[in-house]
Amino acid sequence: MTSSRSDLPPNVILEPEFISGLRDIYEEKILFNQWMGLKVESIKPSGVVAHLSMKPELVGHFAYHRIHGGVISAALDAMGSLAVLAALGAKHMDELPAKRLERFARHSTIDLRIDFLRPGIGDQFTILAEAVRVGAKVGNARMEFRGADGKLLSTGTAAYLTS
Repeated sequence: MTSSRSDLPPNVILEPEFISGLRDIYEEKILFNQWMGLKVESIKPSGVVAHLSMKPELVGHFAYHRIHGGVISAALDAMGSLAVLAALGAKHMDELPAKRLERFARHSTIDLRIDFLRPGIGDQFTILAEAVRVGAKVGNARMEFRGADGKLLSTGTAAYLTS
């Protein structure tokens, strides 16, 4: 996934405190993400990467050991949201990290579209997301759900409230 965003300041590096705070929200404080086992690998203004390991609780089709479509949707939604918050944080580097993390309180999904392209069969999955646009009130993201071999299994687009 390559970022096509031109509205981000060039070479913005998010502080470790901000990244740690976002990771804590998305891996620990959102208990559903914790239950799914969602692990954030990287957080950058240009995009985020996370991983999900298959476990019995995530099976949606018992005969094929496929991951549940709701899990795919939830993972894509979470990472789209995180990508928008990371980009939003980069736009407001004049604020302290703690102040930017407070923006999560007003952050919510407005619209979510998921396209299931292939069955989600495998032991490991990668979720990639990038903010496409982050405005004063709404942010938009593009997301991908990939198998361990890199094959594209599902895609998503979403809109999030940013204020």
